[in-house]
Amino acid sequence: MTRDEITSTVVDALTRVAPEIDPASIQAGVSFRDQLDLDSMDFLNFVLALHERLGIDIPEVDYPRLYSLEGAVSYLAAKVTAGPAGQSNPAGSSPAKLC
Repeated sequence: MTRDEITSTVVDALTRVAPEIDPASIQAGVSFRDQLDLDSMDFLNFVLALHERLGIDIPEVDYPRLYSLEGAVSYLAAKVTAGPAGQSNPAGSSPAKLC
């Protein structure tokens, strides 16, 4: 998944949570709460939407990394690249099985 695709996913998740948001007005380095007036419930719904769309777990300790478009895209790009277990999986290799 490219950074552009991740950016689109983040913006889509935001607009699903708060449909009044103008996607073109989102500034990359500015906190979503400051520029979009999201409350804590909106933010949690945003995190859940990202989880559903990308299929990755986002621990609560990492929530501050999702506070801006720039931060969210960087964080999610690393998570998507690492794979579901959070470990890098080179193309063509399969994860080790414990038997």
